[in-house]
Amino acid sequence: QVHLVESGGGLVQVGGSLRLSCISSGIARSINTMGWYRQAPGQQRELVADITSGRSTNYADSVKGRFTISRDNYRNTVYLQMNSLKPDDTAVYYCNAAIRTLTNRDLEVWGQGTLVTVSS
Repeated sequence: QVHLVESGGGLVQVGGSLRLSCISSGIARSINTMGWYRQAPGQQRELVADITSGRSTNYADSVKGRFTISRDNYRNTVYLQMNSLKPDDTAVYYCNAAIRTLTNRDLEVWGQGTLVTVSS
């Protein structure tokens, strides 16, 4: 069983920066694409950015140029560096991972979420 634990959320002023971390624990045959999603109050969960095991990245248009996703495959950790934060970035941020289990099942795993609040 793979578990994801996020950290790094908090309160920041407009224009500030935060770095989110997501550590994967447990045993899997492989951890493939990892990503960050966010959900604002009353809104649907949306993709922020994701990164493949080969480190190809994909970003939502709203965060391009401000956010950077990276991963450490050795530590099974994914990061999200968020700069020039705006009030619209306020949301609960969730880590996501596509894994293949030891029995070759493909599963999607979610973290519990970490709250990011950008104050003006």
